[in-house]
Amino acid sequence: MARFLRPLLRGATYTRLLHLWVPVAAFSVWMWVEPGLPWVPALVLVPVGLIPAVRVGEGVQARFMLTPGGTEPDFSVEPARTWRDRWRTVLWLEARIALGIVVGFATVWLPVLSYTAAACVVGRVPEDMPVVAGTEPHWAYALLVPVPLLLLYATVVGLGELATCLARRLLGPSAAERLAALEERTEQLLERTRIARELHDSIGHALTVAVVQAGAARAANSPEFTDRALTAIEETGRAALEDLERVLGVLREAERPVSGRPTLVDADRLLESARASGAKVDAEVTGPLETVPGPVSREGYRILQEALTNVLRHAGPVPVRVRVRVADGGLGLEVRNPLPDGRAGPGRGSGLRGIRERAALLGGQARTGPDDAGDWQVHVELPLG
Repeated sequence: MARFLRPLLRGATYTRLLHLWVPVAAFSVWMWVEPGLPWVPALVLVPVGLIPAVRVGEGVQARFMLTPGGTEPDFSVEPARTWRDRWRTVLWLEARIALGIVVGFATVWLPVLSYTAAACVVGRVPEDMPVVAGTEPHWAYALLVPVPLLLLYATVVGLGELATCLARRLLGPSAAERLAALEERTEQLLERTRIARELHDSIGHALTVAVVQAGAARAANSPEFTDRALTAIEETGRAALEDLERVLGVLREAERPVSGRPTLVDADRLLESARASGAKVDAEVTGPLETVPGPVSREGYRILQEALTNVLRHAGPVPVRVRVRVADGGLGLEVRNPLPDGRAGPGRGSGLRGIRERAALLGGQARTGPDDAGDWQVHVELPLG
């Protein structure tokens, strides 16, 4: 019984009823003005439904009244872009007014029938009900009192569900809108992944430099070296804070341009940070870095940053060879360092995986791992087109 009466406790039952009542009000006004032409409102809805903006209004109404509190985008709130969507809107308007008329008659006459049956029990038959005029009072009429109310309950709940199903079919997103929503969702996921990589690369690099510098300063036991280490930690930390503020700014402002992100033109600060950590960096840049397209240059900077971070984190202050080459329509990055004590370098960390993913997204390729000479290498080729 509780399950049967549950729709009475749902707000959607009453908002759907109100949604179906709205067109009945306009229809009733027309019938009062011109009762001999009941088909005119249905005819007028055809050109109205063909107006692209009407679909927006109907979609908003359906979203808030047919599925109140829903989180799924069941209904489109975009103007109709194709004739198919316009005709779907017309069909919805016609169906809505038809269902509204049925609900309107049901909510008026079914309670009247229930009241009439109750009146027949006590013999107080309404004078304006000639069908039951002269009916003798009888207790059996009490059995008919709940029948119209049950029909009213079934009509309101059933037509509300039917209207919701029809609205999902006729006001739901078109194939083009679904594709656009999917593309937008994909862009959001890619942006979240990019931000995660940004934080990993920037903050991870800064923490690695700080740990290496602090450890080296304690081992050196030299005030002069400690002063240099603290300076390097301060500069690296300040750069990391700038990167963090920029990434948080991207999160706060979705439309903020990415032109403020560092590029390979700013790679000197990475090299100086690695040198300040004790690494002997031999860097060689060939070709005009300023001509590298923005996306390639920005991702190249992050790849170089992650490669240097891996050197400091896993090999320590060792000699590092960095080669950056711009030529033949491509960008080449190579970071090579010896492996101390003959240990195998890291090959499955999230940083190296991020390097390979960045290269793949730009149509390039990355190789990471030990080479024949026993050095650890990160070799990346990115197209400039």
